[in-house]
Amino acid sequence: MASGKLSQDPHKVKDVREKNLETAIGREVRDFRRQRGMTVADLAEVTGLSVGMLSKIENGVTSASLTTLQALSAALSVPVTAFFRRFEERREAVHVKAGDAVETDRAGTRAGHQYNLLGHLGANNSGVVVEPYMITLTEESDIFPTFQHEGIELLYVLEGEVGYRHGDQSFHLRPGDSLFFDADAPHGPDQLIKLPVRYLSVISYPQSSH
Repeated sequence: MASGKLSQDPHKVKDVREKNLETAIGREVRDFRRQRGMTVADLAEVTGLSVGMLSKIENGVTSASLTTLQALSAALSVPVTAFFRRFEERREAVHVKAGDAVETDRAGTRAGHQYNLLGHLGANNSGVVVEPYMITLTEESDIFPTFQHEGIELLYVLEGEVGYRHGDQSFHLRPGDSLFFDADAPHGPDQLIKLPVRYLSVISYPQSSH
């Protein structure tokens, strides 16, 4: 009796990986060529490759030999390893299922402010840390515009109404409203208008600052 498990064909996995590599190299070649203001015909003339071959490489249709990559690197004045940059970069994604968000405290958190961390990406090539939170305010929540921290912040209101202060301004936020601001200025809810209040807060700051 056949097992219910599905196994991946190693040959198919290898084919997909090779195709991804061809695509990544093709994109890099195209980007470097365009950065230098060259047409495909210009690059073909410098490298001795045909226009058709270069088009296939840029579109990820064919694999470029090491000799071809060396010719391209010389013509575009980049190291051969530059063509593999996008293929080698790690791309992260964080999936948090409903109800699985981690309840946490941020510096300065006050009574009744519930923070649920929806994900975290840090130590990436951008040098930027991003922290998305779901924040819930209830009748037990304090009101205080005294948060201050590095970076920038985006609020998006999902439920309820809240007065939110940033610096010397106060904003009446309703469902669907957003507020994008420099988080170094004092900020926070200063009036709970319609409870409960739920909003997304996405905070971004330089990796080196924390």
